[in-house]
Amino acid sequence: MANTFTQIYLQFVFAVQDRISLIRPEWKDELYKYITGIVQNNKHKLIAVNGMPNHLHVFVGYKPHQLIPDLLQDIKGSSSTWINKRGFVRGKFRWQAGYGAFSYSHSQIDNVVKYIMNQEEHHKKKTFREEYIELLERFKMEYDERYILQDVGE
Repeated sequence: MANTFTQIYLQFVFAVQDRISLIRPEWKDELYKYITGIVQNNKHKLIAVNGMPNHLHVFVGYKPHQLIPDLLQDIKGSSSTWINKRGFVRGKFRWQAGYGAFSYSHSQIDNVVKYIMNQEEHHKKKTFREEYIELLERFKMEYDERYILQDVGE
């Protein structure tokens, strides 16, 4: 729309169903490229994507022509279908229901990108669950402990 200007940066965080470590190093880069294509095909700008075997972080320059739940449904639904069609996992791959969406200012972009791209080092100190709760608390988001899934083995 003419004369409409937006600057919205969102980090999406979502996990593999039951937090099982299914995203393998040998195909994760292909997955990230596929997700990049989904984001771009929806006319958003992918800034960073990275994660661990049990979860992903997707950081985008978001355009408000599309609802956030619709974008996440496309990312999660299309990528799980893509993973299953390629037979990357035994059984059926699924993402957990839900996601976290966190907003940032333009001045925070570099720090968020560094944080996302440094996931392996970060998770030497914290589990995904600890990281996720920390994000929720930092953003002062109310949450019910019952809906924060436990890591496998907890």
